[in-house]
Amino acid sequence: MKMKESFKSHQSHDYPECNEREQEDPEVLYIVEKMLETCGSERSLKITLHILRNIKQHNESIKRAQQELKTHLKKKFEYIFEGLAVQGHTALLNEIYTELYITEGGSGGVNNEHEVRQIETASKRQTTQETPIHCNDIFKPLPGQEKHIRTVLTKGIAGIGKTVSVQKFILDWAEGKANQDVDLIFTLPFRDLNLKKEGAFSLMQLLQHYFPQLKEIKSVEGDEVKVVFIFDGLDECRLPLHFQSNEICCDITESLSVDVLLTNLIKGNLLPSALLWITSRPAAANQIPPECIHQVTEVRGFNDPQKEEYFRKRIRDQNQATRIISHIQSSRSLYIMCHIPVFCWISATVLETMLGKVESGDLPKTLTEMYTHFLLIQTKVKNLKYCGSEETNPKMSASDTEIILKLGQLAFVQLEKGNLIFYEEDLRDSGIDVSEASVYSGVCTEIFKEECGLGQEKVYCFVHLSIQEYLAALFVFHSCVNENRNVLRAEESKPHSGRVQLSELHETAVDQALQSKNGHLDLFLRFLLGLSLDSIHPLLGGLLTQTESRSESIKETVKYIKEKIKSESTAERTINLFHCMNELNDNSAVEEIQNSLRSGKLSDKELEPHQCSALAFVLLMSEEVLDEFDLKTYNTSEAGHHRLVPVVRNCRKAILNSCNLSEESCEIVASALQSPLGDLDLSSNNLGDAGVKLLCAGLMSPNCKLQRLGLHSCNLSEESCEIVASALQSSNSPLRDLDLSNNNLGDSGVKLLCAGLMSPNCKLQRLGLNSCDLSEKSCEILASALQSSNSPMRDLDLSSNNLGDAGVKLLCAGLMNPNCKLQRLDLSSSNLGDSGVELICAGLMSPNCKLQRLDLSSNNLGDPGVKLLCAGLMSQNCKLQRLGLGWCNLTEGCCDVLASVLRSPHSELSDVELRDNELQDSGVRALSAGLEDPHCKLQRLG
Repeated sequence: MKMKESFKSHQSHDYPECNEREQEDPEVLYIVEKMLETCGSERSLKITLHILRNIKQHNESIKRAQQELKTHLKKKFEYIFEGLAVQGHTALLNEIYTELYITEGGSGGVNNEHEVRQIETASKRQTTQETPIHCNDIFKPLPGQEKHIRTVLTKGIAGIGKTVSVQKFILDWAEGKANQDVDLIFTLPFRDLNLKKEGAFSLMQLLQHYFPQLKEIKSVEGDEVKVVFIFDGLDECRLPLHFQSNEICCDITESLSVDVLLTNLIKGNLLPSALLWITSRPAAANQIPPECIHQVTEVRGFNDPQKEEYFRKRIRDQNQATRIISHIQSSRSLYIMCHIPVFCWISATVLETMLGKVESGDLPKTLTEMYTHFLLIQTKVKNLKYCGSEETNPKMSASDTEIILKLGQLAFVQLEKGNLIFYEEDLRDSGIDVSEASVYSGVCTEIFKEECGLGQEKVYCFVHLSIQEYLAALFVFHSCVNENRNVLRAEESKPHSGRVQLSELHETAVDQALQSKNGHLDLFLRFLLGLSLDSIHPLLGGLLTQTESRSESIKETVKYIKEKIKSESTAERTINLFHCMNELNDNSAVEEIQNSLRSGKLSDKELEPHQCSALAFVLLMSEEVLDEFDLKTYNTSEAGHHRLVPVVRNCRKAILNSCNLSEESCEIVASALQSPLGDLDLSSNNLGDAGVKLLCAGLMSPNCKLQRLGLHSCNLSEESCEIVASALQSSNSPLRDLDLSNNNLGDSGVKLLCAGLMSPNCKLQRLGLNSCDLSEKSCEILASALQSSNSPMRDLDLSSNNLGDAGVKLLCAGLMNPNCKLQRLDLSSSNLGDSGVELICAGLMSPNCKLQRLDLSSNNLGDPGVKLLCAGLMSQNCKLQRLGLGWCNLTEGCCDVLASVLRSPHSELSDVELRDNELQDSGVRALSAGLEDPHCKLQRLG
């Protein structure tokens, strides 16, 4: 196949005159025949020989380039730096690699929280229920999928292991272990492509610039060359990525801007046969249009067993490894953070060093303590390595302080801008000379690193976002206590004549963090507060020259945070304030709630909203997942109920009905759909279509476990039906039970919904459409859905809709179809008459009808209607076990025929509801006679 495609490609390129007539038959013999007709035998022979020589040369060039590229990539990626710069210590990737948990990652979702908060939810997932994807299988369809995958988008929070997964994929290819059908792999990090923002290049020029191994190759087009492009770090991209407005380009030799080349490559206009792998942090993943992505995956980081595996691989002394694992497990906040591989590395570095000392002191229990020790250890390593100094003086030197503060200023300025990578101009903006940057990266290899890009251009970054956040907090804290500046307020960034109170700085930071829509300052705030503790100051001697106690300021801050917890309406931001209190070693509010929980007195008193926030924090940080969380059982106000909503992330069943929740609450609940939550009742809340849209984003996540969703009386319209239908069509949605009753959906809404019901991916078995303003039109659409071989529907509630006999006629066509799986049908209060009952009777007599439960209550059937129905009930094909005939205007006149049904050997009835009918004593006696028959299976008569 490759030879044939190569021949055609070279012929059309070098000898277009031989290819003028359209060739419908792809066979080579046909091509040769047409060539003979056009060019004659002698010239055709010369052309053929020339093409074959070109193919051979091209193939040899590809093989040479492949070998050179493999050698280059093996050398580049066989060692991992674990956050270190080139000058730091290295380890063989194959020796320390711990398989990361990569799963199918849906289509994105709601991101309104800091990434550290996202891992709290991730840590509760039961990973054993999901199929992991090995990084070498990233382009292979999942079990049950048959689609071709061209472009994969892999999401994951900072430091979770996206780049390491990419490195492992490349290394295994370069070493001949995997994906050997791939000819060439091009890794093009966005941080390098940013440097080519200006100027014009063809795609081949760009590739040859970054990969000199391609200098002999004219083209990588065509099916004969299998190419993989890897674009790492979409969140670091500073190109505009104008997918809608950029010009179309299909020629790899046409010179255009890198942005235009990139958007056309991703859209498939350029090199449509190439495979693409893009990695990104979650918040930036939506920059790529969904239609351009064929598979979304998510790097989930370490699960609990993998955390232990990492420490045991990383630390050779297994007794020491056991002590470290035990210490990490004793601190819930540290243990959760170890979901991130980079934090495992930081923790291992700190704890291994401290335990190796004779007098190690207290091991760090908070994030601030861990990062402070990490900074000190790296400073001492730097001094030993570059100065030969084994200085035991706990104070930092002036040169150390200068370096750290300049890096802190860079960290703070770029954090405010949302940047994780920096270029020379960014450094200059923060007062760092480019020559200084090389020195800083040389002496602080495990904190700040300088990388040479593919084109040898310099790129700078901190080894992890959390280190950038810590150094930013350290700079802000130092500016206040040493320089009397509040850099969080632009108007107060210069030194004050009066004293800047630390509590004022804290208050500004708290306010700014609460105002953030995505919580990007949450961890920064925790570090800033943690640095204020007196216990931290001896560790930072030399850096912090003002050593007086700050206990009074901390008391003021604690008081302010408690006031904010009381007044803040945003549940998510409030939860982070309890993390802040933990950094300040004040757990009084949390301990009060814990004591009430232990004593069982929580339900005795009305909870204030701030107490509800404390309760939410306690329940969220618990190792145990709640079996059931019923919001109404907590005695509190509406505001208190809102504060408790985040707890849905840590339970299997959540009952939130009638709690005055709104669209805003849906955003929190949607993020919880990636947790163990399997049953959710949101009925009788004014969520509206906008709320359902947010929920459905969560429903389509591959991590979603939700099987039952109650949306009864939620002020929904037909717009919600379209959104829900999309979710039902998703292969990720596990939903089996959906209640949309008492919403104004109408026939148009049901029509939209049925597109989802007929999807092969739909798993819905129960659907509630009670009181949804439906007519006979809906019955026709639903009948089509029931007849679909894809429909798993078992239970359908259409009660309290004006369906009429005409509607039932249409519905019964579906019931008699062999594909219909419906076992329960509720048609109470549906305005049925005699003709409708006659049609139902015919349905019950059909061998294809599987109905076991039928409710016809509150329809004016009368005795004639029941007599018609009984003919079907006595059919040997009838499988009905439960029948509802309450409020049907029945008299004693129908009781004899009902008794006959009970005596029938074919009847399976075990439950009959006849309440509120005028049966009289004579009717009851007639029924009793039927009950005494040995064939009667009735267990309940209502």
